[in-house]
Amino acid sequence: MSDASKGLIIITGAGQRVGLHCAMALQQQGYQLLVTYRKMTAGITALQQAGAHCIVADLTQLDSMAAFIDALAPYPAIRAVIHNASSWQADLPRAPAGSGQSLSAQLQHDAAVFDAMQHIHARAPYLLNRALLPKLLASSDGADIIHLTDFVASVGSSKHQAYAASKAALENLTLSLARQLAPKVKVNAIAPALVMFNEDDDAVYRQKALAKSLMAVAPGPDEVLQTILYLLHSNYITGRILPLDGGRHLKLP
Repeated sequence: MSDASKGLIIITGAGQRVGLHCAMALQQQGYQLLVTYRKMTAGITALQQAGAHCIVADLTQLDSMAAFIDALAPYPAIRAVIHNASSWQADLPRAPAGSGQSLSAQLQHDAAVFDAMQHIHARAPYLLNRALLPKLLASSDGADIIHLTDFVASVGSSKHQAYAASKAALENLTLSLARQLAPKVKVNAIAPALVMFNEDDDAVYRQKALAKSLMAVAPGPDEVLQTILYLLHSNYITGRILPLDGGRHLKLP
């Protein structure tokens, strides 16, 4: 059961995988948990049964975001906001010459991908952080904002350029907010590379993915949880991007 004395933690996008694992663990450690989700999952049902407050919200839509913020009215203070909501959308293939696709249509399709990635990874955290700041400042034990970014934010991606750019924008917001909100609120980001596989990832893909890092393992979502706890328990770390990449940046040719 949660203990109000440990404060309220908000996690966006906690219906599955890393977000769900972290929410369940923090709930078990005694934090009050409030999470957002876009569709009902078995994980959300489990969180509700454990006592977490689960709110359906599409954070790319301003009306839905406003309704979510209004739902926080009963909570006077927030101990931490963890921005985990994400979408991994690939860039669209270029239309071949002679396909008949107009330039206007091509631009509209590309813009839709870019805007979708920016809305969920950069705009939503920017807007939520600003709206929730009074409640973060009201936390008697200090407060944290933690952004979940990605290894590709620092190296780019040939097939997920819009995604990588949006995560890079979120890392830059981390730096700006850390400067603005210190010393009341610590602001950091966690940038994972491979953490866990999908169930349908085949053996060839898994072997290729593991070979990209020095550690050659998929550590699982607990690696992210332990980093979150490290930041929550720190009284000094702010404005940092903590990489969880298994030494991938040193896996040189």
